[in-house]
Amino acid sequence: MLNPVARLIEVLLRLAWPASGRHRQHAGAPPSPAPAALTPPRRPSPHATLLRGEDSRLVRPYLLAHEQREQAKRQRARRRALWLAVHGVDIGPRRIHGVEVAA
Repeated sequence: MLNPVARLIEVLLRLAWPASGRHRQHAGAPPSPAPAALTPPRRPSPHATLLRGEDSRLVRPYLLAHEQREQAKRQRARRRALWLAVHGVDIGPRRIHGVEVAA
């Protein structure tokens, strides 16, 4: 009974151990060349003008999404008011040019 258990453990250990080395690089092979030394990044000159956020055309996506959501909300309100007006319900503004309007 000891022999099958030993064979099973040996098979499991072979799966866990590293490969036998048949496909590894030979010791006599030349090492790969070292990467070329990178030049250090240049520091910006003190006379360079810094960009302001207002000058950049890049806009954060969440700002655009908020504006688009607000615009869609206003459009839905206008369409709802128009649909209700067609059916005889007036939900227009209560104040026009600063003057209170009777409902």
